[in-house]
Amino acid sequence: MSALAPHVAAYLRERLPVELGASQHTCETYSHALRLWFEFTASRHSVSPCDLQLENLDAATVAAFCEHLELARGNTERTRNARLAAIKAFMRFIEYRVPAMLDHVRRIRAIPRKRTDEVLVGYLDRPQVEAILNAPILETRSGIRDRAMMHLCLAAGLRVSELVTLPSSAVTLHAEASVHVMGKGRRERALPLWKEAARDLRAWRDVRGSSVAHEFFLNARDGPMTRSGFEYVLRKHVARAAVSCPSLVGKKVSPHVLRHTCAMTVLQATGDIRKVSLWLGHAGLNTTQIYLRADPTEKLSVVEAMIPPKLRRGRFKASDELIHILTGK
Repeated sequence: MSALAPHVAAYLRERLPVELGASQHTCETYSHALRLWFEFTASRHSVSPCDLQLENLDAATVAAFCEHLELARGNTERTRNARLAAIKAFMRFIEYRVPAMLDHVRRIRAIPRKRTDEVLVGYLDRPQVEAILNAPILETRSGIRDRAMMHLCLAAGLRVSELVTLPSSAVTLHAEASVHVMGKGRRERALPLWKEAARDLRAWRDVRGSSVAHEFFLNARDGPMTRSGFEYVLRKHVARAAVSCPSLVGKKVSPHVLRHTCAMTVLQATGDIRKVSLWLGHAGLNTTQIYLRADPTEKLSVVEAMIPPKLRRGRFKASDELIHILTGK
């Protein structure tokens, strides 16, 4: 075993899941980023990954790896920044375990992230939502499940990881239907449900059966639904809905677009960004600000409150001989 392996094992098995309470998806993402980095570093130093030493993990190699991600692998700036963030987090862990690496770590942490374009979030309008929810065939068990999953995402704004790991005990379908979600950062939130969403969830509960899996949503083999499984289900129904809703043709609808749609619905209904933040389980308002930029009704209220300046119509008159010639008069 190399000198590096015990630190990697401790970070992925103890630091992230136990001490920081990171989700399985986060652990897998960090593990993938570190694997790519170690493979690149080993190739750069002409050694096998198991022979890497801590001293090989220097700032120059990290900078070269970031460049490799964009040029050789074709990753975007956002992906490059995410990989760099995973490396910095791991090196902060190394800093405490191996104080002699302090100088290396500081140089790596000084590598800046690239600025990225802040694009408007994509979301669905009401006709598109209705078309997607009406796409599943409700005469089948899978159709009932698919509609319940999509409706819950639209009503509660669940992340796909929150949806597929949602336990049956977290869903309350009595008079006041609600769902309890353990979200990102171990932040728990309780959300009421629309009557229509609760009706779809009850329909799925009635046909779910007695599976040994504690997750509420199951796949065709009565095992837990996976991220890729729900992404496939969503793509299938979006394609079917596009037949009756032409605006969906060519539109990229991911599970996170359903979450964005829920956020925009809450914002337009309440006009309060704080309630949107609480509904989605954000750690602070900074993350929720993106929905203010995407909501045109917020700008319309500002325009209506402003008094436009009074302008007089005028006509340009050339006062210079050269400009007079260029005007053609």
